[in-house]
Amino acid sequence: MTNNKHKLATRLIHAGVEPDPTTGAIMTPIYQTSTYVQTAPGEHKGYEYARTQNPTRTALQNALANIENGKYGLCFGSGMAATDAVAKLLEPGDEVIVSNDLYGGTYRIFTKVFAAYGIKFHFISMADAANIEQYVNDSTKMLWVETPTNPLLNIIDIQACANIARKHRLITVVDNTFASPYLQNPLDWGADIVLHSATKYLGGHSDVVHGALVMNDATLEEKLRFIQNTCGAVPGPHDCWLVLRGIKTLHVRMQRHCENGEAIANYLRGNNKVGKVLWVGFEDHPNHAIARKQMRGFGGMISFTLKDDNIDAALSVLKNTKLFSLAESLGGVESLIGHPATMTHAAIPREDRIKNGLVDSLIRLSVGIEDKDDLIEDLKQAIG
Repeated sequence: MTNNKHKLATRLIHAGVEPDPTTGAIMTPIYQTSTYVQTAPGEHKGYEYARTQNPTRTALQNALANIENGKYGLCFGSGMAATDAVAKLLEPGDEVIVSNDLYGGTYRIFTKVFAAYGIKFHFISMADAANIEQYVNDSTKMLWVETPTNPLLNIIDIQACANIARKHRLITVVDNTFASPYLQNPLDWGADIVLHSATKYLGGHSDVVHGALVMNDATLEEKLRFIQNTCGAVPGPHDCWLVLRGIKTLHVRMQRHCENGEAIANYLRGNNKVGKVLWVGFEDHPNHAIARKQMRGFGGMISFTLKDDNIDAALSVLKNTKLFSLAESLGGVESLIGHPATMTHAAIPREDRIKNGLVDSLIRLSVGIEDKDDLIEDLKQAIG
């Protein structure tokens, strides 16, 4: 049995996992059942119906809590289902302050679903946390942070945000999908809830859709567990098993993502056909000092533009890569290339995208764990 005294690489392999008591199987079984036999009405071994509990899901929730340095983990059918659950903590008339550079699906659910229920969202720059306080009023209930952001890789000071939120009794939510628990643990910096699209780095193999929340506060956990069970957006046991398997290699995968990301970011910056290169590890990247404080590495997510700054030039690159596959999502072992303006962030109005820096020609890379030299050669021939 692992504990928080063990180092992260050890906990990633052992956290939440116990040998199967029946067979001694070292890997948690897939408990593929919808219901459980009771010895008498209301008397059971902790499980009654699989929407409420499942042993495979329990193992994963315990593992996620452990690796995020939290007490409680909750799993959902997708990252958006996890987002939906957190938003259901709010009531009509409540207001939320949100980082203005964020995943397009989050923007969409806030503006197209929850805004209709009388919840107001303020999308603002959080590059300087001091900018936040002017938007706080008596109706403000939540502070929603992404760092690094998707797709502009802006860095937000989690500790500064959490301090402001605590002062005004707000719930601080941090989407930690881009960093993963290997690079960043927002609870350590004062966040109340950490959110993951576990589809990405936690799963790591582009074979599962999954979401997760981790927290320390028992009252928040009780509310969110009620929402999880009542609304029912839970993952199946096989999906939980896939994420459990993925977590076991998170550290070795992330090490290679970071190494490859650094090599490709430096290559792109030295290419005279490339314009701006956004990668958290550059010392001149905005808020790099904050990233160095709250992160243990800088990851494999990179965005860049071409000096020939038009959408046709960008689309030509997207069409010509061979190893970088044109696809949605990120965080898998294979390298992906995408066009946020028409793919992941198409839900955001163009005027808002441009104002925040997400131009039509921006290309986003999720750098995989292939040989870095092969990936560089692929980009070299695609850029021309």
